Amino acid sequence: MLGIGEGEERVSARPPHPGRVFKDQSKLSFDYVPDRLVHREQHLDRLNSLFRPVFEGQMSQTAMLVGSVGTGKTATTKRFCIDAKKASEGTGKAIDFVLVNCRQKNSENAVLQRLITHFDEHYPDRGFSTAEMLRSIAKHIEKRKIHLIVVLDEADILIKRGASDLIYQLSRFDEEKISPRPSLSLILISQKYVLDMLDQAAMSTFRRANAIKFERYGAAELKDIVGSRAELALFPGAIEDGSLQLIADIASEFGDARFAIELLDRAGMLAEEEGMDKVLPEHVRAAKALTYSVVTESKIEELDRQRKIVLLAICRSMKEQAFVTTGDVERTYKVVAEEYGEKARAHTQFWEYVQDLSNNGMIGTKVTGDPSGGRTTYISLPDIPAKVLRDKLETMLKG
Repeated sequence: MLGIGEGEERVSARPPHPGRVFKDQSKLSFDYVPDRLVHREQHLDRLNSLFRPVFEGQMSQTAMLVGSVGTGKTATTKRFCIDAKKASEGTGKAIDFVLVNCRQKNSENAVLQRLITHFDEHYPDRGFSTAEMLRSIAKHIEKRKIHLIVVLDEADILIKRGASDLIYQLSRFDEEKISPRPSLSLILISQKYVLDMLDQAAMSTFRRANAIKFERYGAAELKDIVGSRAELALFPGAIEDGSLQLIADIASEFGDARFAIELLDRAGMLAEEEGMDKVLPEHVRAAKALTYSVVTESKIEELDRQRKIVLLAICRSMKEQAFVTTGDVERTYKVVAEEYGEKARAHTQFWEYVQDLSNNGMIGTKVTGDPSGGRTTYISLPDIPAKVLRDKLETMLKG
């Protein structure tokens, strides 16, 4: 991978000055749950609808949330549970919740231990059977007169380890109770559809209609999400629209909001390290190179001379911008080709070079319409700072 510091000058010679970009960096933590979840309102509404009988004290409920990494499953569930707990205060139908990460607590005993220590942090971590621990949980719930929502995050990991019986027992928790008051509901969160992984008994306790699908975010949704987080975490004016769009375009390859927020966080830190008070596209490109880079020196060296010249023209056209048009790049390409003693190719051939670079992951391209009815292709460098790549290409072309 190309080191982002190789041949790179600082954007600003001013000494680092913490606090120029971030007003509250904690708002970019993966653990932070915003009051409003952008583009997950319908999923919250669906959970509220499913759990209405719980809120009314009529029955327990089960639900399953399915989707790829970074699609908002855990954040949506946390927001739902926090809101439900707060809304139930003083109603006589109090709700509490426990979220268990099954990647960390990956056995039946570890999950039950986590549920009990939610009520009693001094509970011994060994020596009790599953039945005894379930009875202990029931006593704590009854004593506090609450309804407990148990959330098993990354539930597929637990199920793969043979925990179908625990899923069954939690989902049928109230079966042997005499009291009509429902006491425990269960939410499973998984990247995979886990119902088919359960045994028949456990599967029978879940309604397939209670599965909520979380699709990957698109670029427009990701821009809204990082824009919303930027308002919470950054000072006003600390990031320009082009940088937000670049973050969204980069993260849209995976549809992953976590990745988008991580890019915003790292880009902000890079800006502050340089004493800047604004996150520029170069900071975003540097953050991407640090996080997950597909542009390697060997991939650049493998390009023929004309493609290197086209890539250099893109770098020079970019300057501090997030995007440039193919028209701007083609004009710069003709100048660069002459500079390096090469004949600039015709438009059709130039366009093929651009397409090849895009297909190889070296650049990003997107087509947008304009008011006149025409269409314009915009080029981005999502993977590496333009100046780092420019310096490397100039060295190669001179050699």
